[in-house]
Amino acid sequence: MAMENDSSVTEFILVGFTDQPQFQLPFFFLFLLNYMVTVVGNLSLINLICLNPHLHTPMYSFIFNLSSIDLFHSLVITPKMLMSFVLEKNIISFEGCMTQLFFFCFFVHSECYVLTAMAYDRFVAICKPLLYTANMCPQICSLLMFGSYVMGFAGAMLHTGDMVRLSFCGSNIINHYMCDIFPLLQLSCSSTYANELVDSIIVSTVVIISSFIIFISYALILSSILQTSSAQGLSKAFSTCSSHIITIALFYGSGLFTHLKTSSSGSEDQGKFLSVFYTNVVPMLNPLIYSLRNKNVKLALEKTLKRIAN
Repeated sequence: MAMENDSSVTEFILVGFTDQPQFQLPFFFLFLLNYMVTVVGNLSLINLICLNPHLHTPMYSFIFNLSSIDLFHSLVITPKMLMSFVLEKNIISFEGCMTQLFFFCFFVHSECYVLTAMAYDRFVAICKPLLYTANMCPQICSLLMFGSYVMGFAGAMLHTGDMVRLSFCGSNIINHYMCDIFPLLQLSCSSTYANELVDSIIVSTVVIISSFIIFISYALILSSILQTSSAQGLSKAFSTCSSHIITIALFYGSGLFTHLKTSSSGSEDQGKFLSVFYTNVVPMLNPLIYSLRNKNVKLALEKTLKRIAN
């Protein structure tokens, strides 16, 4: 991807989460705590899955990939965000800004497809339990993950490639804590109509494809659950799907609401505050959701702690 364009702007200044001096220090410690919990939580879940053979199953393979995405997503966004609270001018080069935009889009798109693959996994586990081993063999799981990352890479390349072709010759102050699409489009001194159209098509395609697969998967799961007369079966099905449903609601809900807000005029600050949910809050909550609500993860944690203690 070429990083050269007709831009006279060689660096950008990130305004940060807030420009109010009295809030800088409290927000710095708040997001620092968020960052530490996110890194420790996701690293712990990744290590637990790696170190415990009974977690080497398709479901935990998807959780492993989800935690990896959340971890690297946080590493791309939060450190630069924290610098905005302590530096008078949080400067990022043009190349650095485009790189951050690329990885931000890559991880967001990849997480959408990983969550979609997890919905399919839950469908097979509940609706076709006898065929689960064959339908979710390591080769198919690897193919699903590879496809998720390829689609994420393609989406990120399209977003970033379109941005690189724009000209930036006026203000270089980004009213955000990261290099996001809409704040950058507002700074361009060339026409952004094509970019906005392409971005809308990409986002709509990702949302429609993933939402359709997730909806169909859970519609079939619900149909199967309703046909189950056993209370134990109902409870097991609910516990199997609840964590994934919570994650989908948090990620898609915050992402779509933010995209709709930032697409409308006069709502840049609202979009900036709302984006914190899927850039900071969701990556922190995901490992907690999949550990606190999962007996196998709790058992793996107990075994690991015993091994460390001995």
